[in-house]
Amino acid sequence: MKPQNKFQKAVVEARKSLPPVTNTQIEWGYKNAMEIIGHRTEKGIITCTDCGHSWQGAGYLVSILTDCNCPNCNTKLKVETTKKRKFYNRYYMTIITAHKGYQVLRSVMLLYSAKVGEVAKYDYSEVMQRWIAPNGNHCTFARLRQTMGNCYVDSWIFHTPLELRSESSNNKFCLNVYDQIYTGEIYPRQKLIPELKRTGIKKHLFTHKPMNVYKALLKDCRMETLLKTGQTDLFQSLLTDTSRKLDDYWASIRICIRNGYQIKDASLWFDYIHYLRMFGKDLHNAKYVCPSNLKKEHDRYMTKKAKADAEKEMQKLREKEEGFRQAKAKFFGLMFTDGLIHVRVLESIEEILLEGKLMHHCVGSYHSKTDSLILSAYINDKKLETIEISLSKLKVIQSRGVCNSNTEYHDQILQLVENNIPLIQKRLAA
Repeated sequence: MKPQNKFQKAVVEARKSLPPVTNTQIEWGYKNAMEIIGHRTEKGIITCTDCGHSWQGAGYLVSILTDCNCPNCNTKLKVETTKKRKFYNRYYMTIITAHKGYQVLRSVMLLYSAKVGEVAKYDYSEVMQRWIAPNGNHCTFARLRQTMGNCYVDSWIFHTPLELRSESSNNKFCLNVYDQIYTGEIYPRQKLIPELKRTGIKKHLFTHKPMNVYKALLKDCRMETLLKTGQTDLFQSLLTDTSRKLDDYWASIRICIRNGYQIKDASLWFDYIHYLRMFGKDLHNAKYVCPSNLKKEHDRYMTKKAKADAEKEMQKLREKEEGFRQAKAKFFGLMFTDGLIHVRVLESIEEILLEGKLMHHCVGSYHSKTDSLILSAYINDKKLETIEISLSKLKVIQSRGVCNSNTEYHDQILQLVENNIPLIQKRLAA
């Protein structure tokens, strides 16, 4: 791809003088970014796939639960008990450096192939470079990838050159594959541009990808403020959940910073601010945005919202109550008994909802079923089962107790209802 703007042209020019990856960096990657297999036979003989040395190992559990180092080359091994004789794997390492005023992230793929009893073979290929300008703009150089008939995003074609690539970042339906490349181990000797040094980020990336951290700091000075004021949980949360917009919370965050209030649970605090906004509270007031007990206040407003939602839902149901009454009023007051068990018709949407909550089943939503009549069976005010009758077929569809179980009175309840179907039929014909 040819450079499309002045920034890309400048990076292409700067890249010409970028020094190659050093042998020291690659040797570090071989020792620290790769898992070397220790091949273990069923008889306990362990072979180092790095140097080919073999020795009698300890028991199975000792081998897999404790660290294992080759006595010959001192390489740390991952012991695997297997009949497989050949091993092949790939690992990533990232080199963080600066060049010509740009922050450069260099992704190197380390290749490892080994055969039991032979010395392992190692190779590497620098597969991607990401150049970040002091204003946060970036561009990507990468090798071509095998995309036909392959589900992996990093099937690199190693003989192709590192060239400027399109990232399709403006297409919301297109995944930016270069953002998906694994970071791997980060080479410890890092070089940062002055604009990043001043933020104090140093080597601590909070388990996030360097690209995301650096771009956030360079594009928005408020992220730098969060970092320098110790609001690290907010910083991490905003990096993780990109759907949250800092603009929506910045005024309240400034109040917290001014009052020395440390937000230790960012997700909880964001939800709490959302509740405050919902109930029209002053988000510039430390009384609200800096609670001494965040969880208690969060839960209080969450309960308040739940009640408001319930009231809103009940208001909607009250609007449906008249229609329910017109459809089922002819059955109101209907009840029958065999002397022990009593059965009566539920006469409102609220009664049906309450029945569902008390019995822990889904009858609460049945008020909208026009062909169903809902009845409740009980003994001395103790609810037993809820009965659903089809008005078109005049048959019991189901009778369920707590959590949809059947009680010891199940058969007796069914017999009682079936014996009184003529009463329902009489009401239906009225």
